[in-house]
Amino acid sequence: MKIRLCLMALLFCAPLLHPFSFSDPGSPAELAVAMEAAMSDEQALAQTFMLGWVGAGPSPLILDWIRDRNIGGIKIFGWNTGDTRRLAETVGVLQSLSLEGQFGLPLLVATDQEGGWIRHVKGSTSETPGNMAIGASGYPRDAYLSGYYIGKELAVLGINMNFAPTVDVFTNRDSVLIGPRAFGSDPVQAGILGAAFMKGQLAAGIIPTAKHYPGHGDTDLDSHGVLPQISASFEALWDRELVPYRLLAKEGLPAVMSGHLAFPNTQAKDAPASLSSWFLNEVLREKIGYRGIIITDDLMMNGATTYAGSLSRAARQALLAGNDIIMLSKTPNLLDPIWTSLVSAMKDDPVFRARVRDACRRVLAVKFEYLRGEKSIPYIPDLARIETELPNAEGAAFFLDLAARSVTVVRGGTGAEGSAVIPLKPEDAGRVLLAGQYEDFFTLGRAAYPGASAYWYSSPQKTAELTAMARNADTVIFCLSDSEGLSFLRALQPLKKKVIVFSVLSPVYLESVPWADGAIAVYSYARESFAAGFSAILGRIPAGGRLP
Repeated sequence: MKIRLCLMALLFCAPLLHPFSFSDPGSPAELAVAMEAAMSDEQALAQTFMLGWVGAGPSPLILDWIRDRNIGGIKIFGWNTGDTRRLAETVGVLQSLSLEGQFGLPLLVATDQEGGWIRHVKGSTSETPGNMAIGASGYPRDAYLSGYYIGKELAVLGINMNFAPTVDVFTNRDSVLIGPRAFGSDPVQAGILGAAFMKGQLAAGIIPTAKHYPGHGDTDLDSHGVLPQISASFEALWDRELVPYRLLAKEGLPAVMSGHLAFPNTQAKDAPASLSSWFLNEVLREKIGYRGIIITDDLMMNGATTYAGSLSRAARQALLAGNDIIMLSKTPNLLDPIWTSLVSAMKDDPVFRARVRDACRRVLAVKFEYLRGEKSIPYIPDLARIETELPNAEGAAFFLDLAARSVTVVRGGTGAEGSAVIPLKPEDAGRVLLAGQYEDFFTLGRAAYPGASAYWYSSPQKTAELTAMARNADTVIFCLSDSEGLSFLRALQPLKKKVIVFSVLSPVYLESVPWADGAIAVYSYARESFAAGFSAILGRIPAGGRLP
């Protein structure tokens, strides 16, 4: 209380002698209260905005929003990240501009670097085996170190927030949106591994964000295009999808992303969870006891705007429902209705104004907690570190080990279902045909089986080309990653050749080909995963992974 009174006295009694800034000493909660009180309504509203932009460099619009509005955060998407050095330069420009604002506030700089399949920051960062590989290995330490090394690479680029871990439970096996992004189908394991991943991110100086609350795993629909309707009751959600959030909240999770998902058999009815006060306040904050900030998934997704009727209405409903940050993948004009309507609502609606200012306090508290001190990453990236620290050398060795630990022999190995065809030595394979869609699959496959022929399959109408080549082979190693590949793979069954399926990403498609002589599963298309998979087929490493 004494700290708060001193801050308020300095703020209001002698502002010219002591302008309040982000560098002032004090506890995060007290400083957040004092700074929010010093802000105008528009300044407080701006802290609830997180915007993306188009292009490698900073667009004029995103510069305007930071300079003129001093928004709270920016979101980096894949279209910003082809050139790693240019990305770091852009982050430095945007942070410098933000720090010039009245309060010296840094930006929350967020991205989606889950590991595995979802890797928005490309360039020279590591490709990793991903969450389902961690689930297959089963070791919390693998989750911790995955979060840590991914975080170390983000920190080099000035990125201080990651929309990970993904703790969706792999409930619907037909889901093409979640699939290998999940740790697996066990909600307790998802919570334990998610908490370990979170701790690793924090150790690297990154603010972790669990998603997609309350759970995207029980639908085969994509909320980017539609609003999925999930029939689960609240009781089912509590014992399944919400388990990871219950565990993470107790471990001090700082941020949650709300999903555009409807659960009509709950009190939220047809409203997306991201726009539901019941889901965000009564369940997440009151029943679960969560104390961090809540960020919407991209409000420009159809799952939000279709229900709300417009983007500006979706933004207002999102803040009223309990989100503290509204995230937009593109940059609106400065006088776009999404801004002007919210400013007007703050003037006309005391309840909305109070909610926005509360959200601002929460955002500021997170910034004071995680963007200052010894563990915080530099606001302006050191460009010299990019050449020496990306990819992280220790991380590269770890991710190769993780890929090896997670390889799973599903069929045809010693003790596995079916006859033993794995390991398969080159001298026992005869003429080998590699069929797939990934360059690393062919490169590492030819290294494992010198002289192997290769077929890159594409249109399902071209299965005759594959079967013609397969007739001249003794063994076919087929890389399967999606439902389209199944039509090619099934064309091989009548040939009675030895077929080994090399499953990549989700292993559920293996259930459709029980006739295959052998099958292994890896969980990403990272080069390390292909190397580990072929090493397991050759018998050079033990395949200790279990289907998660």
